[in-house]
Amino acid sequence: MRIHLVSEHANPLAAVGGVDSGGQNVHVAALAVALAERGHEITVYTRRVSEDEPERVEMAPGVTVEHVPAGPAVPLPKDELLPYMPAFGEHLIRRWTLERPDVAHAHFWMSGVATRIAAARHGVPIVQTFHALGVVKRRWQGGADTSPPQRIPVETHLGRHADAVVATCTDEVNELLAMGVPGGRMSVVPCGVDLDRFRPDGPAAPRGRRPRVLSIGRLVPRKGVTTLIQAIRHVPEAEVVIAGGSVEDEEAVRLRTLAERYGLDDRVHLIGSVAHEDVPALMRSADVLVTVPWYEPFGMVPVEAMACGVPVVASAVGGHLDTVAGCGVLVPPRRPRALARALRDLLDRPDLRACLEEAGVRRARARYGWATIAAQTESVYTDVIAARRVRLAVAGG
Repeated sequence: MRIHLVSEHANPLAAVGGVDSGGQNVHVAALAVALAERGHEITVYTRRVSEDEPERVEMAPGVTVEHVPAGPAVPLPKDELLPYMPAFGEHLIRRWTLERPDVAHAHFWMSGVATRIAAARHGVPIVQTFHALGVVKRRWQGGADTSPPQRIPVETHLGRHADAVVATCTDEVNELLAMGVPGGRMSVVPCGVDLDRFRPDGPAAPRGRRPRVLSIGRLVPRKGVTTLIQAIRHVPEAEVVIAGGSVEDEEAVRLRTLAERYGLDDRVHLIGSVAHEDVPALMRSADVLVTVPWYEPFGMVPVEAMACGVPVVASAVGGHLDTVAGCGVLVPPRRPRALARALRDLLDRPDLRACLEEAGVRRARARYGWATIAAQTESVYTDVIAARRVRLAVAGG
């Protein structure tokens, strides 16, 4: 199949760890490569953010990344990109006139806007993955939500009219059903993990003698790092290593100030962004990985930690209800004392940690390898292409 992935703000070539760079970048890159390894021809379209970016880059055998001129060629927050989606869609129209894909897979809602513009012209079936839903973001962030006001109605329209919607977890399916998205057009295909890189054996980053609690992710308030710092006050002797973002970011400064206020500056260490290839070693250095966001559409970090054989404590939200439940510890979001109790229990019980380590590795290997995810996604593509052909045949008499 000729498959075109549209990822307007999350460039698969970009470094992970910025405010708008994270799991979606990794997901799109890994999915593209895994689909190409199954013999498909993949093009990923993402917005150009620099005049120096080449028009096309071969990312891997069978995978090309195309930088789309839509808006100024400078980095912009993703919440400011909606006005440029018509230009993005017009670019797709021109490209698909020359090379029509068999299926287009839009990643994130604004990618869906651009994809529908082109698909309507060329009759290309659309698969939509939202990665996050505006209704959930608004519920948890309220007035701090910077999404455009059109987001929720546009997502509703996209979900109801896509040929297929791929949700990354069962909790997202429930949210989509409440929005009126037809259940018969939804499939659950989770995000994946590179099982060759994230594995229990391998080098571990240096560490001291203190029990190590690790947090990895973008430094934004909704990721719940504040909850972890508040909790660690009640976990004597343990150190917290916080990886992600820049040590000079506003959120990093706020978190460091909070740790100092609690007298934890000798036990809380913000180390900034870590290269993706160095993450497995950092994970293997930890006794426990903590990820307690207020909400989480999927959450790749806990699955990566599980694949490395590291016990996980996660908030009982979103994708964690699928990935961590039964082989890790779930706690309510924004509840520091509940998190502290879970951490003390795990750090005091090496037998429990060993059981969770084994269970996590088994689940990661059984469910979340990219070969498995690509096969499931390919099945969705095959179904929508077949359904489109049937509809055309019926319409043609």
